[in-house]
Amino acid sequence: MINFGKRLLAASFLAAIGTSGGAYAQTVNLSAETAGATGVPGNVMGHMADVLGEMKIANLQVAQGQTLTNSVRNVAQGKTDIASAPIILPFLLSRGVGPYGKLGKEKGAKLASNLRALWPYNAGGLFGFAYTNKGWKSWEDFRGKSIWNGPPRGAALTNARQVGVMAAGLKDGKDYKGVQQNWGQLTTTLVDGSVDGFILPVTWPHPYITTMTAAGKVSAFSLSKAAMESSLAKKLFSVPGNIPIIVNRKDMGFENSLTLISEDDKLRGLGTAFTTVVHQKMSFDLVKKIVATHINTLDRLKKRTAFMKSVGLAEMDPKKTSFCGKSKLKFHSGAVAAWTEAGYKLPACAK
Repeated sequence: MINFGKRLLAASFLAAIGTSGGAYAQTVNLSAETAGATGVPGNVMGHMADVLGEMKIANLQVAQGQTLTNSVRNVAQGKTDIASAPIILPFLLSRGVGPYGKLGKEKGAKLASNLRALWPYNAGGLFGFAYTNKGWKSWEDFRGKSIWNGPPRGAALTNARQVGVMAAGLKDGKDYKGVQQNWGQLTTTLVDGSVDGFILPVTWPHPYITTMTAAGKVSAFSLSKAAMESSLAKKLFSVPGNIPIIVNRKDMGFENSLTLISEDDKLRGLGTAFTTVVHQKMSFDLVKKIVATHINTLDRLKKRTAFMKSVGLAEMDPKKTSFCGKSKLKFHSGAVAAWTEAGYKLPACAK
């Protein structure tokens, strides 16, 4: 068992199965890495730890709060069995760029070729927010203001900045003052009045909005239809991991405390596609059992938290999952078998 020095979430069981790196004895332990326990990736992984243990398919020992850049590389190197993965990371690894720049293209491509996907989902979308008492009526009201838009670095900040540009040509540092803080500081910033507005990644309903609405009524700002169909949007959505997110007002919740600023009662934004990855050498039978269990317990997973019903579980449209296109990540053959037997049609380019 790999000891990551982090909190472990475990569900013990006995099974006679194999995994990447060869066959295990009767008691099987699978190491897993994910982000924070309360987010979408953490809930997906936590659910799998629960149900795989109950079904006596796997003893999934989950290290939470991990940097997923490292987690994806660990799976590719055979150091970790399963990891949560933003779709962009296998793509960047295959190119040997961004956080994997030190590996180089050749080594990065070799490692990326070891990765296989199990299932799709998303981590919500990026939208604009402000307290309603500010009187903001459109994205133009973000201009000249201080806007919290993410942590000091990383994909979340990059995408939040792009949302401002998509919405109204708003550039961080020129058209508004972007405020960056670590995620742990955000809960306080949401209510202390230190910034004027926010560009936040949320699912629906979401704890961030619950926190804000406890302090006052909130306005949520949608990207326009035109913005979602612009040349910039097409360019952004061609990047692996970027997907369009559209939420109906009735599915957002907060009926009495949130006003949607939109042309048609729909909230549009830039979303982040995720998957769960394993090494290509993980056995066909084991992967098939894991994915079949995921499929058979989707209803339970959707009830795990209020927002899990709206994160694209079992969505197979490549435009909504970011498979195919520039992304060369494929589903594990055991996953293909499980999804196909359950009646789902996977895109041919992802098999």
